[in-house]
Order: sequence, then structure tokens, then C-alpha cells
Amino acid sequence: MSAAALLDAARAAGLTLATAESCTGGLVAAALTEIAGSSDVFERGFVTYSNAAKCEMLGVSAQTLAHHGAVSEAVAREMAEGALAHSAAALAVSITGIAGPGSSEHKPEGRVCFGLAAQGKPTRTETREFGALGRAEVRKAATAHALALLMAATST
Repeated sequence: MSAAALLDAARAAGLTLATAESCTGGLVAAALTEIAGSSDVFERGFVTYSNAAKCEMLGVSAQTLAHHGAVSEAVAREMAEGALAHSAAALAVSITGIAGPGSSEHKPEGRVCFGLAAQGKPTRTETREFGALGRAEVRKAATAHALALLMAATST
């Protein structure tokens, strides 16, 4: 799935996009903005690496973070919904995970949670276990998956 194909599909559907990224650090936004002319589709991106940034920029609840942890579908949901609420986009994807190296007591390296929010539709979330591929490969896989989620959403 290429970023160029996603931009073409979103353009054809009349959709604008936003991203809310944690473990990918802006790689999804970078993939989209690498394509000339992306500004008519890509509205904005939020890189919210810290919990404070998630709360301040996207409105993620401190209670959600405390109860579920940053790497959770609950936080991914609030990140995606926050990206929609704080932008003029019609479709937003969020990514939060553990790229590695290492894992926490309850969450393994390579676990990444995604959120997909669209105006007028219920927010979807999912978790992918990419495994201990190494930091760069987990981030690459998470970026590709986020682009694929956006692509699938452009046709629904």
C-alpha cells in the first residue's frame, strides 16, 4: 500500500486526513507529505510521544491513561477521536505502541494499538502484535498498517 495510492483514494472520496502518532513519531505523516500535492488531502499530524502531549494536544483523558496505559485500544480511540476534534479532517488514524527494544511487565515489544475515527461513524480500534522485530521494523510495520487502515476507510 503506497502513500500515493492512499492520497489518490482520499482525494477521489473527498476526504481529508489527520494522524495522531506516538511510537511512529510522525512516520505516517512523513510518508503522506513526501508526496507532492498532498496538502489538499493531508490536513495535519500530531506527534504525541509523551502522555502529557496526548492529554494536552488530543484531549486524551488522564484517567484513561492511568487505567489502561498509553499502549491500549482505549488510548488509541481517544487519540483518533482527538485528532478529528482538533482538526478539519474527516478521517484520522492513531498509533500507540511499544517499538522496543524491550517490553513492559504486561505489554510485549511490538504491540501496537491503532484507532480509526471518521466523522459520523463509530471509532474502530485494533491491536497488532508485530513481535520483537527491532525498533525500526516495528515502526515501519506500524506505519504500513496505519496507511492500510486509512486506505480501507476511504472506500467505506
